[in-house]
This record gives sequence, structure tokens and C-alpha cells, in this order.
Amino acid sequence: MMKSIKDFTLEELKKEFSGIDEPLYRAEQVFSWLYRKGASRFEDMTDLSKGLIDKLGKKYFISALELSERQKSGEGTEKFLFKLRDGSFIETVLIPAKGRKTLCLSTQVGCRFACPFCASGERGFMRNLTPGEITSQILFLKYNGAHAITNYVFMGMGEPLDNFENLRAALKIMTSPKGMDIGARRITVSTCGIIPGIKKLADLSMQINLSVSLHAADDELRDQLVPVNRRYPLEKLIKACEEYATKTNRLITLEYVLIKGENDLRLDAERLAAVARRLRAKVNLIACSGTFRQKFQPPSQKAVDAFLGSLVRKKVNVTLRKSRGSDIQAACGQLAGRGKSEV
Repeated sequence: MMKSIKDFTLEELKKEFSGIDEPLYRAEQVFSWLYRKGASRFEDMTDLSKGLIDKLGKKYFISALELSERQKSGEGTEKFLFKLRDGSFIETVLIPAKGRKTLCLSTQVGCRFACPFCASGERGFMRNLTPGEITSQILFLKYNGAHAITNYVFMGMGEPLDNFENLRAALKIMTSPKGMDIGARRITVSTCGIIPGIKKLADLSMQINLSVSLHAADDELRDQLVPVNRRYPLEKLIKACEEYATKTNRLITLEYVLIKGENDLRLDAERLAAVARRLRAKVNLIACSGTFRQKFQPPSQKAVDAFLGSLVRKKVNVTLRKSRGSDIQAACGQLAGRGKSEV
């Protein structure tokens, strides 16, 4: 059975080449062609012998994403609907802002954690993305869209730490000097609170930024808004974040989506401030985007300002993020990977 050559880290690819009696430097050449030059065919790798090209063509293929649809928001955010080899769809979002271009990456088709205000888990979990499918989102934008991406966030479809091994491989490829050569501090992994995954991410000894989708700062409410909290309750999550910050020397970010009548009261702000101060964390505050479930709606601007003011008075490092891409269903909580017939 043929394998996608993009599913291997450089270390793994060297083992593959050893197994087909090829010198290890050849693996480095192929790796460079894939990630530094964007080669989509073995025949384009001009410093390889014809014999090696034939050998690679019989054992491996170079996976790629098929662009099914591209939409651009009125404020510049772009959403890309990609079709995978098995007919599944994922969505990737490019967000330009203040001299930055941030690429929001998906890691799964669907999501198993079913946060009720997020469309990604609407149809449940279908499968994990492979390392090659994860990194191909970046390659497509770089070589087909000629975009100079500055930051990378794993905040698209799926829970990144639920697909840890494939995420690990993708991160290795992204940060490898012989691969994409992306600085780890330009990469953020977001999680709804998968504690074993947080610990594994810390053990990689990479200065990856960690973002936690908190959305409530007490267990009773968080059990409803982020159901995984029933398995990994708040106190244990906070301790895992403290350990991550200590081990990596990176600032934790707490993502908090404000939902009208759910988590937007002064008491909610006070509880959030207590968690943020304990972790010395930054808070990213964003009003809920209108989603497929009409129950979850953004608060009034007055309520948002009052919540923000409460955090500021508690001396919390807080940023109020503007929801971007909602007119093309590309804002926070709106990605669902629908096929063109469903969009």
C-alpha cells in the first residue's frame, strides 16, 4: 500500500530511506523539496536520480488538498474549503490584521467534544487529519496563494490535542530547519482542556504557545459550555496549565467567548479574573458569533464593555478581539467543513 510521503517527520523519513537502501542525505533532499520548494511531484526534484524517482513513485505519493471553494469576507478574512482524498471536507481561515497574517488550521474532520455553541462538532467526529493533511493547508496558502503567513494557530476544526501524534509530527515538520523552518513562538495550539495532551505538548520541549478555550470559570457552567470539563475539571486544568507555563516559559492565553445570558455577568468576570491572575495568563475576549443554534447569541455592546471593564479593574491582561469573517461563516465557532452543496 502506497504511503503519503508528507506524513513523515525528517527523522521518520530517514528511517524509510534506510529501509529502501538509500543514503540519509537523500531524505533531507526530498524533505527540502516538499517543504522549502513546494514540490508536488517527484519528477520536479531535479537533483534526484531517475532511479530514485521511480523508486519513490512506486512506494509513496505526495498528498495534496483540493480547493473546493474560496470565500473572502468584506474585512479581508479568507476561508478555504478543502476536499480530502476520501471526499471529506475541512476549512482553513486566513486572518489579516495589523501587519500580520494568521493562518487558522484544522486538525480533524468534525470534533468529538460537542461544545454546544461551536459548529465544528455539529455532525460529530469523523476522523483525524494526517500530518500531511495538516501541513498541506500551510503549503497550499504559501505556494498557491503566495501568502506571507506570520502566525499559525491550531484553532480550526477539531481538537488538536485529541489528535496528538499527528499534531506532534506536523509541529516537527513545521519547525524543522530543513522543513518549513517556522519559529515555535509563532505557533499556537488551542485546546478545550485535554489535560494529558497539555502534558505531552509540554514534554516536546518546544516553545509552542498554549491557548485554552475556557469560556467559563466555574465547573457548573463549564460542564454545560465545554462538556469535556466533566472529565477534566477546572482545578486540574489550571494545574496542568501552571505546569505547562513553568516547563515552557510561555504565557498561557485563556480564550473566553462571551455568550448572552450564559457567561457574561459580573460574577463570571470576577471568576475569570481569579483564574487569569493565578496563571498570570492573558485573556482573549470575543463576543459569540451567531451560530446554527439560535440559543447562543452575542451580548450587547454595553454588556461586553462592562465585562471588559471588570477584568481591567482586576488588572487582568485582556484583549477584546473583534469577530472576523462572520459574513462567510469563518468566525470563531462557525467552521463546519461543509461540502459545497451544504454551504
